[in-house]
Amino acid sequence: MLLGATLLAAPVSAEVLTGEDPETGLRSWTWSHAGTSVQLLQLLPDQIRAFFLARGFEGEEVERIARACVFQTIFRNDGDRPVEYDLEDWSLLNRGERRPLRTRERWDAEWQTHPIDEPARIALRWALLPTVQGFEPGDYNWGMTSFGLPPGEPLDLRIVVRIAGEQITAQIPSVVCAADR
Repeated sequence: MLLGATLLAAPVSAEVLTGEDPETGLRSWTWSHAGTSVQLLQLLPDQIRAFFLARGFEGEEVERIARACVFQTIFRNDGDRPVEYDLEDWSLLNRGERRPLRTRERWDAEWQTHPIDEPARIALRWALLPTVQGFEPGDYNWGMTSFGLPPGEPLDLRIVVRIAGEQITAQIPSVVCAADR
């Protein structure tokens, strides 16, 4: 369980590296600070369609996910102190509007109005990065993150992590959702 921060932390200046796969043209963004890193890798809507069609989603349902700006996200603690995050603390800025990430819980709420089969729902929950997680030194995890934007949309991602209880707020600027090819 994460403990709430008692002080608002000022944004931390940290390095953000960008990259592009020469074969696919897909882009990546990696933020790192004090041995903690968050890497975002673009996933094409067609990759998302194929993945979720194979897990029991159908037409409109799979399209809803594929067009929700999904990234493969890798979170690492290569430092020497424990690290925690809660995706409910993260947000994105798109065209002047601040929005939350589409976490497991937000997708679950959506499926209340657009019901899907339980096995498909479980597959989506397991594919997404856990909403809350703690990492000891050397731990890492990966999963999909979903931003709820159309393909090709730009965003700035505000992240919040706690390193040994100290809240670190940072921004990964100029992220772009993969275009629908």
